[in-house]
Amino acid sequence: MAAKDSEMSFWDHLDVLRGTLFRSVLAVVLVSVVFMFIPEQLFKVVLWPSTPDFILYRKLGLDFKMSLINIEISAQFFTHLKMALLSAAILAFPYIAYELWRFIVPALYEKEKLAVRKAFGMSSLLFYLGVLVGYFIVLPVCLMFFMNYSVSDAVVNTISLNSYISLFISMVFLIGILFEFPTVVLVLSSLGILTRSQLKHSRKYAFVAILLVAALITPSDPFSMFVLSVPLYGLYELSILVCKPDDIAQ
Repeated sequence: MAAKDSEMSFWDHLDVLRGTLFRSVLAVVLVSVVFMFIPEQLFKVVLWPSTPDFILYRKLGLDFKMSLINIEISAQFFTHLKMALLSAAILAFPYIAYELWRFIVPALYEKEKLAVRKAFGMSSLLFYLGVLVGYFIVLPVCLMFFMNYSVSDAVVNTISLNSYISLFISMVFLIGILFEFPTVVLVLSSLGILTRSQLKHSRKYAFVAILLVAALITPSDPFSMFVLSVPLYGLYELSILVCKPDDIAQ
């Protein structure tokens, strides 16, 4: 018997969706309020990759130096607000995924629920894995490259706070979102929409798409695009593994 509830009208579904979005946003706002009261602890984490004692620099024995400046009168306040919301969204991600699961589960057949439940179960793991990869690997590698690159000795790198935060968000939060690709593939595969052979035959198109996505996230520099493209392509290969074989999917 189908789990789909045909008795609910369009407006009923809209009300349920509104409640899902409201609870998700409320969770982010409540957690962000906490971060607004602890700026030093929050930015100790956010700014750690810009300091010489960051773990990757110490492991590699690098003498990394980077100074940040603020050139706008309101930038520090709005940067704090932005990072409080972003950090809250990262911490609240499992709850947001749970709310989305609650919203879509009534529309699934019984045989689809288990597969989609597994997908949502691994979504948080993949998201946090992406955040960690971006924070501990991609972001510091990009920082090292750009801080050591110079067109002339007469030009000194003086980095603004806004510039660093923009790179931080691109290299950490967005990579976490992109790491959800295998989750999407698992859901589509479980629903019989996508097969392993389709993914295998689309490798060359996927590679081009990955380069385009990486270019959109890091539009100003090809090096960051390359650094980001490597884990993204690895995710595509992982998606092939989690996708059901054609004989099972049929």
